[in-house]
Amino acid sequence: MSAASVPTIALSNGVAMPAIGLGTWPMTDDEATVAVDRALRIGWRLIDTAENYQNEVGVGRAIRASGVDRSEIFVTSKFNRKWHSVAGVREACEASLTRLGLDYLDLLLVHWPNPDQDRYVEAVEGLVAAQEAGLVRAIGVSNFKTTHLARLFERGLVPQVNQIQLDPWHRRDDIAALARTKGIVLESWGPLGRGGGLLADPVLAEIAAAHGRTPAQIVLRWHVENGWIALPKSSDPLRQAQNLAVFDFALSVEDRAALDGLDRPDPDMPDSDVFGH
Repeated sequence: MSAASVPTIALSNGVAMPAIGLGTWPMTDDEATVAVDRALRIGWRLIDTAENYQNEVGVGRAIRASGVDRSEIFVTSKFNRKWHSVAGVREACEASLTRLGLDYLDLLLVHWPNPDQDRYVEAVEGLVAAQEAGLVRAIGVSNFKTTHLARLFERGLVPQVNQIQLDPWHRRDDIAALARTKGIVLESWGPLGRGGGLLADPVLAEIAAAHGRTPAQIVLRWHVENGWIALPKSSDPLRQAQNLAVFDFALSVEDRAALDGLDRPDPDMPDSDVFGH
């Protein structure tokens, strides 16, 4: 698949973001150098990393090694709680750019709200300043619940993206509904279930068999048809190619309904009111 065949989604500020991206956690620098280079060469154009992943150096190496023009690659990073201030975000952004070896980021996110320190509103204000300075093209948040977003809205702050855990077993309907009303694009980390058994679900297996596709392709297509940007992580060449090949078929109304019915409680799901870094 060529990069040209991967559609984009327009963010609220007009920036075009690829409709699927490569996750890089928990790759090391060396692993990311190989996996991201390979992914870029076969058509992936959205690469997601973070300060906390400790692989930004490797991602940057891969971008330079791939031979793909920087303007064609959409690079996302995220920063930790210690930088939750206007000045801190600028410092965090510049540090990520140095590690990546880039002049700008396409998207920068607050990695976790960390409400215990109550500075995530300042962090988003810092993102606005970084965007106005031309360091980032788009800004957003990650792992923000509706309550966290409401605090931002009170200050007139509306992120362009919210990256959350999201898959057919974790539907996050309240966040998705709010995002639609505010024009926020949702990204999903762990879109294939984080190894928790989602891909072995018999409902999913039946749909995959009917389409002649892998269960992972069915889940990724579900994301595409909902308008959500999935970030599957894989360093395997075959799976990288398969995960990108989800734009040439469609789910039926019955398929969508069956997948939508898989949501289930998960007491082990990270709670961003108490977890963060």
